[in-house]
Amino acid sequence: TCSFPANGSFTPKYKAIYESVLNAQRAVYRMMEPGVSWVDCHEAAELEIVKGLYRIGLVQLPQSGSEEENRTNSSSSSNNRNDDESELAESTVEVLKDLVHTHRLGAVFMPHGLGHFLGIDTHDVGGYLPGHPPRSPLPGLKSLRTARVLQENMVLTVEPGCYFIDHLLDEAMDPSNILSQYLNADLVQEYRGFGGVRLEDVVVVTRKENGGCINFTLCPRTVSEVEHVMKGGKWPPTVDEAPELRRLKLTDPISPLPPPPSA
Repeated sequence: TCSFPANGSFTPKYKAIYESVLNAQRAVYRMMEPGVSWVDCHEAAELEIVKGLYRIGLVQLPQSGSEEENRTNSSSSSNNRNDDESELAESTVEVLKDLVHTHRLGAVFMPHGLGHFLGIDTHDVGGYLPGHPPRSPLPGLKSLRTARVLQENMVLTVEPGCYFIDHLLDEAMDPSNILSQYLNADLVQEYRGFGGVRLEDVVVVTRKENGGCINFTLCPRTVSEVEHVMKGGKWPPTVDEAPELRRLKLTDPISPLPPPPSA
């Protein structure tokens, strides 16, 4: 599953959500290696999406403290939200982490699991076995096709997504739900009907000294890559602008990709 703008260009609204999902992939690739919990990878992806939603103002933190502190925090939040690449304050990230881990805010927007095993079957077996972590009953986590700890040579998909689903938004916005105070009702309403963004890569787990994982999906992925190709630009590229995506074969002289039609 690869979302992209049908007309070839990202609107600011679409780009913000797309970048949040792409950052979720980046976060997972940074931590993938043998010995890491797949559940932890899922929550890391959720956190990046929630951080992206905070930057655009859809997720909000109730203000507390003095009027002066509130003005300062509000100004800081506005600065963060206007710069997709800005670093959020550590205190803000800690609150967002708690909302993801304890209150499952991420599941409102990413109700599906992070990915699945690939093998003989497209959605391969072995997700829940005796002696391995059981399935969680919590929202989002219960949709995971596995809760196992990563091992070398496991092949999985990494496919975070951000969706705006009416019944999930309605539940979260109910005044009796603790999450309602963390959601901007006006922006939630604005994004209803947006649909969603999902990005799916196929990766293999490698040893830590070998980078932790290799990404076999070599399609355009960054905003500039997608827009370049949608305008008729050549692919594959000669320079990898996003090495953090672990696409080690992307610029290989003996590429598994066919040459561009214009070559």
